[in-house]
Amino acid sequence: PQYKGKANLHVFEDWCGGAVRHLRKNLHFPLFPPTRTTVKKLAVSPRWKNYGLRIFGYIHPFKDGDFQFSVASDDNSEFWLSSDDSPSNSRLAASVGKLGTEWTAPGEFTKFSSQVSKPLRLMSSRRYYFELLHKQDDRGSDHVEVGWRVFLPSLKFEVIDSSYISLYTDESSLKMNHVEHIPQTLASHRGSYLWEAQRDEHGADMLKSDPRDTFFLTPAIEASRVENVLVPCAYSPTYVVKDFPIARYQGLQFVYLSFVYPNDFTRLTHMETENKCFYRESPLYLEKDTHEDTTRAPGRTVATTNYSSSEATRVTSFLKMSETTTSQQEEGKGQEEEEEEEEEVSDYSYEAGELQQSWLEDSINWQRTFSVSSVDFELLRSDWNDLRCNVSGNLQLSEGEVVDVVAQYMEKLNEKNGGDTHEDTTRAPGRTVATTNYSSSEATRVTSFLKMSETTTSQQEEGKGQEEEEEEEEEVSDYSYEAGELQQSWLEDSINWQRTFSVSSVDFELLRSDWNDLRCNVSGNLQLSEGEVVDVVAQYMEKLNEKNGGIYTLLRIINVEKRRDTARGNRYLLELELAERGRRTVRLSQYVYVLLHQGKQDDSAEANPEGPALGATEPQPSTWSLLYGKSVLCQPLQLSWRQDVMVHFVVPVKNQARWVQQFISDMAHLYEATKDANFNVILVDFDSDDMDVEKALRDARLPRYQYLQRTGNFERSAGLQAGVDAVEDGHSIMFLCDLHIHFPNNILDSIQNHCVEGKLAYAPIVMRLGCGSSPREPNGYWEVNGFGLFGIYKSDFDRVGGMNTEEFRDRWGGEDWELLDRVLQSGLEVERLRLRNFYHYYHSKRGMWNARSKK
Repeated sequence: PQYKGKANLHVFEDWCGGAVRHLRKNLHFPLFPPTRTTVKKLAVSPRWKNYGLRIFGYIHPFKDGDFQFSVASDDNSEFWLSSDDSPSNSRLAASVGKLGTEWTAPGEFTKFSSQVSKPLRLMSSRRYYFELLHKQDDRGSDHVEVGWRVFLPSLKFEVIDSSYISLYTDESSLKMNHVEHIPQTLASHRGSYLWEAQRDEHGADMLKSDPRDTFFLTPAIEASRVENVLVPCAYSPTYVVKDFPIARYQGLQFVYLSFVYPNDFTRLTHMETENKCFYRESPLYLEKDTHEDTTRAPGRTVATTNYSSSEATRVTSFLKMSETTTSQQEEGKGQEEEEEEEEEVSDYSYEAGELQQSWLEDSINWQRTFSVSSVDFELLRSDWNDLRCNVSGNLQLSEGEVVDVVAQYMEKLNEKNGGDTHEDTTRAPGRTVATTNYSSSEATRVTSFLKMSETTTSQQEEGKGQEEEEEEEEEVSDYSYEAGELQQSWLEDSINWQRTFSVSSVDFELLRSDWNDLRCNVSGNLQLSEGEVVDVVAQYMEKLNEKNGGIYTLLRIINVEKRRDTARGNRYLLELELAERGRRTVRLSQYVYVLLHQGKQDDSAEANPEGPALGATEPQPSTWSLLYGKSVLCQPLQLSWRQDVMVHFVVPVKNQARWVQQFISDMAHLYEATKDANFNVILVDFDSDDMDVEKALRDARLPRYQYLQRTGNFERSAGLQAGVDAVEDGHSIMFLCDLHIHFPNNILDSIQNHCVEGKLAYAPIVMRLGCGSSPREPNGYWEVNGFGLFGIYKSDFDRVGGMNTEEFRDRWGGEDWELLDRVLQSGLEVERLRLRNFYHYYHSKRGMWNARSKK
């Protein structure tokens, strides 16, 4: 009895798209919704944007008989019903749309053929499991409702209210990571065919396989085979700024990018329709505007959303909200939304070194229901040939009238032919045919909703181009013969289909430099010329076989990375697939150095560390260097990486149960995929009350973990510092991490071979996914100016002073740049590369650690 009158409601906030398939792409659907609550009737309208709903429970029919169900919504929705009380027997009964562009007005239960179910036989003594999925985008007036009716002619659909529903289960006392009770049906199970069937084919080149992704699984060459292959040489690049005075937050100006070969396809070509900054570096493609959007920290700004006033109000007049909230919650909503947009922008803006401020959240009542009657817009139409609307269909005849006429005819037909006259059993006794009289209130009830298109030139919608107006006039005159005049011929554009043109090969990579460009967040890693790579690899293979008696054969060049220093020499990371004695395949991953002749090259203008090296991508060594000496391939001293070094992932958390659980699951998957036990997960928990973090760690299949508990408000800097302090081995790597990260399987190898104690730290560039995007459909941008994901040896971290816990406390933003300043001043290099399949999940900022709710 305590379950009656409600249904379970799961909310998936801040997720873009208007189709139910977009809801299924949400990382946390269906088990980890941000909000779990209940609703009292199957007519919900939270008055919000970009969300998805899953409502489930039981329906209790009020009588035995055949029932029809219908669903209405803005935007798409699906209503699933079981043949009994088992979720596993659920089948799709009714739906609105599949593409996200379909919608109905509230109570409009018969707009689409898919909205109305077939007659279903139900019994009042039984209960039936149901599931309602709804997806709302950022336009229109959000609502979803389910109606039902006894299968009799002319009966209208009525919303299913609290008298006929009950909960599937009571979730009020459960932790957010307790999910065993949540039903998974054909509509919502991750193993359902719907997941694969509704996947879009994506155009990101990075999704295609690359040997780099799995090269870490290849057995490494024996260390003794590569010892003393090359002569040793001192490694002291000119771009290192040890003890150089750096102003606050200016360290990123001294970070340089590395070149890679072969192409790793990290360029986000699929995003260049929205952001053409890659081409703007070319004089051929320069545009006249100032491109402010790409010059002001593109990775840390949030695009504002424009709302069409007509779309936002298209069905507002139909919604009759129940009095579930105070009037203050609705007043000034537009102003609150603007304030939230401004705060979202400041979330990732660090101008003038200002600290991030906490933002106010709009208070959303997900339990808001509304009253609605079945609406039939056909009643407003007449048999007049309406020239104003060219999307309406044929006039619809009422079912009751049809049944009455057919019954009379059948009676007469049987009288004439000697047949028995049967009373129509499909009509309710005493039912009369509905008339089509229109009251004035009914006629005006939807006037505000309908926007008729005008056909005359003076009434065309403002803002259409002059060419469109002329085209409209031509189309009308094509079939108009007013006043008996003959149709005039018109002039056609002359098209030369034989027109050809001359073009030369263009390589836009030649226009880029190794400076850390903050203006463009769709460009990929810098490309290294093939000729240079072949020359360096050939020299190294010759030396390798000289030492080892010619037992190695080069199979593939997997990856080569170059850090350029035109004054002293270039450093390379060679990753080669070799055949040992023609049988065993091994992996070689070594740093080498092409050292230029030591002399007066320090006086070269190239050695200036204060500015970027502009010009061609791959300049040759200076003429002076070539005259006075030849470059030498050598082994840089103190620049070798350790394959067995321990990597500690340090993540501070507070609540965010769904994300904590996801992070733990991702790390367990990493261990399963790599079988590499050389990592440790350190979670620093600031009094989470929505889940038992320690138990989740204990239950996960991780090689090792540490759980640290702290009290008080969330402090990112203090949490990271506490995690580092918990590690005793100074010769291990600390990876300062975020909670909302998707790691590629080669992340451990990537961190290990880009961190060298006393020499190199690593700040891989993460791709920030956009709203509604996922690792399988990665739309988004490279976070070119973020350094919050940072790998560094503990000894180096301690030497630079660790995190600034005094200045950056419960408000954060900029602590990554401040740490970068001190790392560079200590004489370390910071390796900067876009890492394939390394994503920052899109996530809601509602309920974040420094958010306060508006009342």
